Amino acid sequence: MRWSRRVGVSHVVYDYYGVLSSWGNGEDKKDCCRWRGVECNNQTGHVIMLDLSHYYLEGKIGPSLGELQHLKHLNLGWNQFEGILPPQLGNLSNLQSLDLRYNGLTTCDNLDWLSGLPLLRQLDLSGVNLSKAIHWSQAINKMPFLTKLHLSESQLPTISISHNNSSKSLVVLDLSGNDLTSSSIYPWLFNLFSTSSLVHLDLMNNNLNGSIPDALGNMTTLAYLDLSGNGLTSSSIYPWLFNLFITSSLVHLDLSYNNINGSITNAFGNMTTLAYLDLSGNGLTSSSIYPWLFNLFSTSSLVHLNLSSNNLNGSIPNAFGNMTTLAYLDLSSNQLQGEIPKATFNNISCLVDLYLSGNQLHGSIPDAFANMVSLESLELSENQLEGEMPKSLRDLCNLRSLILSYNNLTGLLEKDFLACSNNTLEALDLSHNRFKGTSFPNLSGFSQLSKLYLRFNQLNGTLPESIGQLRKLEVLDIRSNSVQGMVSENHLFGLSYLYHLDLSFNSLTFNISLDQVPLFQAGYIKLASCKLGPRFPHWLHTQKHLEQLDISASGISGVIPNWFWDSNPDLVWLNISNNHISGTLPNLTTYPSNLGMDLSSNFLEGSIPQSVFNAEWLDLSNNMFSGSIYLSCGISDQSSLSLSHLDLSTLPSSLKNCRDLHLVDLGKNKLSGRIPSWIGDNLSHLIVLNLRSNRFNRSIPLNLCQLKKIQLLDLSSNNLSGRIPKCLKNLTAMAQKGSSIIAYDEIGYNSSIQHSYVDNTLVQWKGNELEYRKTLRLIKSIDFSSNKLIGEIPVEVTDLVELVSLNLSRNNLIGPIPATIGQLKSLDFLDLSQNQLSGGIPSSLAQIAGLSVLDLSNNTLSGKIPSGTQLQSFNASTYEGNSELCGPPLSKRCLEDEDKSGEFFFTGLSSKNDDIQDGANNIWFYGNIVLGFIIGFWGVCGTLLLHSSWRYAYFKFLNKIKDRLYMTTTINMNRLRRSFQS
Repeated sequence: MRWSRRVGVSHVVYDYYGVLSSWGNGEDKKDCCRWRGVECNNQTGHVIMLDLSHYYLEGKIGPSLGELQHLKHLNLGWNQFEGILPPQLGNLSNLQSLDLRYNGLTTCDNLDWLSGLPLLRQLDLSGVNLSKAIHWSQAINKMPFLTKLHLSESQLPTISISHNNSSKSLVVLDLSGNDLTSSSIYPWLFNLFSTSSLVHLDLMNNNLNGSIPDALGNMTTLAYLDLSGNGLTSSSIYPWLFNLFITSSLVHLDLSYNNINGSITNAFGNMTTLAYLDLSGNGLTSSSIYPWLFNLFSTSSLVHLNLSSNNLNGSIPNAFGNMTTLAYLDLSSNQLQGEIPKATFNNISCLVDLYLSGNQLHGSIPDAFANMVSLESLELSENQLEGEMPKSLRDLCNLRSLILSYNNLTGLLEKDFLACSNNTLEALDLSHNRFKGTSFPNLSGFSQLSKLYLRFNQLNGTLPESIGQLRKLEVLDIRSNSVQGMVSENHLFGLSYLYHLDLSFNSLTFNISLDQVPLFQAGYIKLASCKLGPRFPHWLHTQKHLEQLDISASGISGVIPNWFWDSNPDLVWLNISNNHISGTLPNLTTYPSNLGMDLSSNFLEGSIPQSVFNAEWLDLSNNMFSGSIYLSCGISDQSSLSLSHLDLSTLPSSLKNCRDLHLVDLGKNKLSGRIPSWIGDNLSHLIVLNLRSNRFNRSIPLNLCQLKKIQLLDLSSNNLSGRIPKCLKNLTAMAQKGSSIIAYDEIGYNSSIQHSYVDNTLVQWKGNELEYRKTLRLIKSIDFSSNKLIGEIPVEVTDLVELVSLNLSRNNLIGPIPATIGQLKSLDFLDLSQNQLSGGIPSSLAQIAGLSVLDLSNNTLSGKIPSGTQLQSFNASTYEGNSELCGPPLSKRCLEDEDKSGEFFFTGLSSKNDDIQDGANNIWFYGNIVLGFIIGFWGVCGTLLLHSSWRYAYFKFLNKIKDRLYMTTTINMNRLRRSFQS
């Protein structure tokens, strides 16, 4: 519509909220002073203020705005205006505040027109592209009365230094979110500080690094300082801060997400005026921060403290209990351990916000929390807490947000488990615990509740209709529980603010009449495994802003109505798999390029429109499609393509254009010919390649060895011939620890709710075809089974030391099993059966401790099965069909074992005879001992005793031997001494 020239604003092409319905030339709309967003002078009738902020208006800001000569305040921020800002804005000589922040694609090539606004006190051009306004700092310097300047995220160019700074009145300066460097900003700031009385300075998310000049420590009036998200280090920030604390009265200090680590000097304990301190996202440890911090508490009146995302460890010190003035405490995302100390939180009665999530805390939630009567936000998620919901939480009457997800909490959710906060609670997250209940918790009294997460618990019973009384509910997520029964329009359709609905994986049946229309316009609807069919849900016809829809396995039959494809142009994720949906697919040219679709396991037929392949993630497997396929993947960064079970006869050559694919599943088709070499040349990001159960022939192309990221390579059940390439050793992902996470996250527009989806494929694993989703990244597998491969197993395969599964069975392979097979320590599955392998089983195979499935049957292996508990633990069928193999677990003995048995045969026979004559042998044994003693002792000693000449000769002989040994030893020792001295 055309805006009145008395107001002077240009065209608006879209008015989402109907804000301009009061504007126009009708008889009842002639007085523009009554228009929404317009304020006039009561005496003159001149327009003095125009405020249309936060209305998401689309269009352009035209030059006619410059005709409003008497305008004092102009605010068009937070809309979707685009184009170049008109320089005629400089004609508004009476303007005192100008706010054009965050207006889509607005730009401004120069700011010279600001010189025509001598009375301007507040200027906000945040989000406006000022990359070409190279003289922006000089333009700012010429505004003598400017007190507040916001140029956040404006792509500011490098500052050209001007020493004629006339902005003496500047109090607030926000240059955050630009790429300003130290060398460009520090001189200009120094000049600014010397003339102004700056109170508020925001330089977050720039590229400041290196030492901060001491001259900048003269900011005596500074009370607010934000240097977060820069490259500042301890050595660059500490000296300057120490000087700053001496001269200023700093109240707010944010140094988060820098590179500050090491001990903080106690000199910083002099920050007696400090009330807000944020040191999150640094490398601080308990030993480096605690001594200084507890000294600070004794001198300051700190109200806000954020130490999240550091390296704090050990238990939470009781000294935090001395922070009696503290209202905000964030210790989340550290490595804190032990129980939550009762004494610490028994004393902090003023605490309003407490965040301890993302640690390793265990034990129960202490009853001491009941003493924190001012508590509004409590987050204890992602710990190891256990026990039941403490009754002390019932007494927190001001609680607005309670986040206890990802713990081990148990017990029942009683009706009054949060009794006192039923009129204040806005967000409740108890997901990923083990809460139980014979009935769904009654939350009817929580009049302010907007977000409810109960997913992944053990709740049962029926969904009460009282859930429909939560009029402010925006998120309802009870995914993966045991809730059952009917869902009618009384449960959900009256929730006008509902945006995220997830009832998936419960036993719910929808009973919605055709004429019922929900009041909500949802962005996320997930009803997987709920009973919605047999007709396609008609009430989805009313949903115009869907971004994600999952109605898989919901019993839907028939054709998808045309209105569905026409009414959801913003859709980025669609899952209608595992239904009985028939018909053809339409042309999806109006859908976004980041669309992900799972249409698998239905009865869809006909040709596949080319536009469908523009999707970023696509699974069309297990349908009845026919015809040719052309992929134009250059339009989008497609990451996953599953076209298995489609009866395809030709592999589309256009697939080579899809260079960003991570997963390709073309299994169980009728693809023939040679495997294209361009798969290895063009699809270098592939993690999963499944071409099993087709009709490919000829040899395996060497180009596949270029797939360095591949973790699952399945070419089984084809007609491949030739040798196994030695270059398989180049598949480095199978030789290195770690796995690529084959999952993707999408965050919907205007929503903080994150949606994840994981690639899946059917893997032939241990003889069964299994679907792998979340664990797919753990599988590192090569399957070349059921082909016509010849030659030996290349020893290079054993370099892939992280392989979990290797299947080369049912080929024509010859030669020995590589002796280095024992290098594959991660191997869980090995199948080399039904080949012509010869030689012995390598002894190194017994060193693979984790091997759970082994099949070497039907080869020509020979020799003894290596001994060891691993290989002997398998069934004899593992080795059958190898006539020359012997040894356990086979019943056939080895020849060397039989020889050893022969050696002991006669020993065993005489042993039996000895047993028969056991008594006689014992008598002879002891008799011989006595006889031997008599003959040995008295035969020698008795002779020497009776014949003196023999005795003399014997002892003389012993003396000669002694003398000879002594002489020889002495001579040799003297020789050694002389040799050492020389």
